[in-house]
Amino acid sequence: MKKIMLVCNAGMSTSLLVQKMQAEAKNRGLDVTIEARPMAEAMENLDSADILLLGPQIGYAKGDFQKATDKPVEVIAMVDYGRMNAPKILDAALAEMN
Repeated sequence: MKKIMLVCNAGMSTSLLVQKMQAEAKNRGLDVTIEARPMAEAMENLDSADILLLGPQIGYAKGDFQKATDKPVEVIAMVDYGRMNAPKILDAALAEMN
């Protein structure tokens, strides 16, 4: 099972996106867990994910996360985040993990 962690400032803005991504993964029959965590909590739980997707508003922290883990760290594109484009974001995460 693959685990995707979305990270944002407070953990609130990504909750809707997580729901949409979970629905997309379920529709595709994928064995994927997707969760959202605030930045501080994410740093303490790096081992619980196979990839970290940062909200565009905290893209500045990508380097800090990359130093803290050897797992892929990506910033979600602003346009995809704004449109809640769950299929595209999920595809990008899956491609990075393979």
